[in-house]
Amino acid sequence: MQYGDFYFPLPVNEPVLNYAPGSVERTSLKKALKELKSEKLDVPMYIGNEEVRTGNKIEMRPPHERKHLLGHFHIGDSKHVTKAINAALKVKDKWANMSWENRANIFLKAADLLSTKYRPYINGATMLGQSKNVIQAELDSACELIDFLRFNVHFLSDIYRQQPISGAGMFNRMEYRPLEGFVFALTPFNFTAIGGNLPTSAAMCGNVVVWKCANTQVYSAQLFMRILKEAGLPDGVINLVFVDGPTVGEVVFNHPDFAGIHFTGSTGVFNKMWETIGANMNKYKSYPRIVGETGGKDFLIAHKSANPDVVVTALARGSFEYQGQKCSAASRAYIPSNMAAEVKKKLVDMVKTMKMGTVENFTNFINAVIDEKSFDKLEGYIKGARKRDSKAKIWVGGTCDKTDGFFIEPTIIETTDPHYVTMTEELFGPVLTVYIYDENKFEETLKLVDNTSAYALTGAVIAQDRFAVELATSKLRNSAGNFYINDKPTGAVVGQQPFGGARASGTNDKAGSILNLYRWLSARTIKETFNPPVDYKYPFMQEK
Repeated sequence: MQYGDFYFPLPVNEPVLNYAPGSVERTSLKKALKELKSEKLDVPMYIGNEEVRTGNKIEMRPPHERKHLLGHFHIGDSKHVTKAINAALKVKDKWANMSWENRANIFLKAADLLSTKYRPYINGATMLGQSKNVIQAELDSACELIDFLRFNVHFLSDIYRQQPISGAGMFNRMEYRPLEGFVFALTPFNFTAIGGNLPTSAAMCGNVVVWKCANTQVYSAQLFMRILKEAGLPDGVINLVFVDGPTVGEVVFNHPDFAGIHFTGSTGVFNKMWETIGANMNKYKSYPRIVGETGGKDFLIAHKSANPDVVVTALARGSFEYQGQKCSAASRAYIPSNMAAEVKKKLVDMVKTMKMGTVENFTNFINAVIDEKSFDKLEGYIKGARKRDSKAKIWVGGTCDKTDGFFIEPTIIETTDPHYVTMTEELFGPVLTVYIYDENKFEETLKLVDNTSAYALTGAVIAQDRFAVELATSKLRNSAGNFYINDKPTGAVVGQQPFGGARASGTNDKAGSILNLYRWLSARTIKETFNPPVDYKYPFMQEK
């Protein structure tokens, strides 16, 4: 029974630590990295109250140090997916009926554990498992994940307070129920925060979840799962399984209690899942919620009034932080002819200063791409650019080496064809393609930007001319769900820049905002009449 209306106020964003030489956080992180590398983990699936070990194991190795073994994780099959669904449904009613303040405080405690006790470990696990440098790990696995947990509690608290008006003689209220069934969370390798947010945002709303993370993110995902359990998450509310995608899909999308999917990944996979769900609609108890953030072919366009140094820095960071493995990474740039030579020289010089290597050397800005499949794909695009002399030439970079780790140098391609393959296809790596346009054809180039890609995730305009900013903002209205003015198109912060795009980039349900949480709730309106009528007749029916 509840005896109060418990409200959780707007939090502040988690401060970003700088890890400067001599700092406490740097010392703690170095110690955690050493400790993590000294252990060989044996990672189970977490299903209900069980730690499931199948004996069928996959190795976990740092992408930047292939010879080092971090441990193994146990992979399952279709029966483990069914077991996870059953474990979730078993606890569903009890979890949904838990008081809001007790449900919320589990996630607030998890945020507190991440902010303190586990901060160096979640950052260290992300650095080693996903090859992120220290600041990229800090922004992701510490700050963003903490912010997701705290802000989502606040947003949901706001939703619960939204109530309808009541007329005379009645009382109206709105009840925000969880979905009827279970939610499937399918998460990518590139952000520990996304891996944590997709299952917890749905669970926070009272839903039970089956969570499948990418195999290349298991190392940090399993740690977050253990943190949730330490924070008091009941068994079965979130079930973490390691099963191949087609097998999971076959079980989940054919189950009558499937209530929704929370997804981040490729557009092709999302489209296939949507198609499968649509074909199976007659099997479900209710219409499933389909929420997805997919690919991007993100742009930066500079106006002739732009400061060249701002353009260069925005491209260097926006294209090459975390090896360009962000769905928001700047991968196509449109540079006006009046500053092309200056931008080229400064950008090439800047890229040449970027050190590449392991994450444990904090002077390295560039680390490895996630796996061999990604490496081979990116190397293919780079080799293609070398061959097509008439359309493309490489300004800088282009060296690929997977001897010790999956290392690809930051690479910039210039093309004379605005529809060249690397201007249109998502590469997901440290490859930027530049197209130089006539400085007096800015508006025509805006149309080119809008029509080149099927995606509409992020984009940026760099300009000092305010009319140019206004024009770009208007003409590119549907080209990006997150639009940046005089900044790089990456680095969305929870509560500040809700994240998501439309077109082929997803359903634009804006992670990091109140909008996303509405998707995991099903509202029920309740009207109570204090003095109900006892006769069907209305006054207008009287003759006199």
